Order: sequence, then C-alpha cells, then structure tokens
Amino acid sequence: MNARTELGSHGEELAARYLVESGMEILDRNWRTRAGELDLIAADSECAVFVEVKTRTGLGYGTPAEAVTPLKQRRIRALGVAWLRTSERSWASVRFDVVSVLVRRGYAPRIDHVKGAF
Repeated sequence: MNARTELGSHGEELAARYLVESGMEILDRNWRTRAGELDLIAADSECAVFVEVKTRTGLGYGTPAEAVTPLKQRRIRALGVAWLRTSERSWASVRFDVVSVLVRRGYAPRIDHVKGAF
C-alpha cells in the first residue's frame, strides 16, 4: 500500500469513528461497482447517507471538501442510486455528505462534517 492509499484509509477510519460517535450507523464501507466506489454508507435514523471522505495533510490545494467536484458529485449520486436498488430496507430520505479530514504532523486530526453537501 502506498502513502496516499494509507492516508485515505486512515481518513476513512477517522471519519467512520466520528460518524458513529455522532449517532450514525455505518452500513457499508468502500462499496464498489464498475462505475466507482462509495466511501461510507451510513444510516442517520431513517435517512440513508452516502458519505464521501476526503483526507489531506495540508491546505496547499484547498480544503479536502473542495476536492469533491461537480463530476464527482454526479458519480456519487449515481452510485447511491445503485446502492439503494440493492438495499433491502426502505428509506424515508437520502442525503449526500462530505467528511473532510485534515491530518497534519504534530496536530490532532481535524474533522469537518458537511451534511447535505450536495
């Protein structure tokens, strides 16, 4: 595993713990199809939440959340629809969130959760 992959995995683990501590239930991680991957799928009460996790070590290229471009948003929406088709549970609502994880040497990780980001 390379450093970038390890950073991403670490960020997803921190994000998942944060969401669980916030009262959400993690339903699936790294759900894949040929069209792409959903990082985290969670339940927030009766709401299915598709969570894109972005992890960075600095702000030189902007915040992690800024990396979720309109093209990436469209892909995540399509993947969310595909996941919903496989779900055996009925959902009252659906939401797309972004969790930004900033991991800087010498500092505690900074986690920002944007609910309904797109």
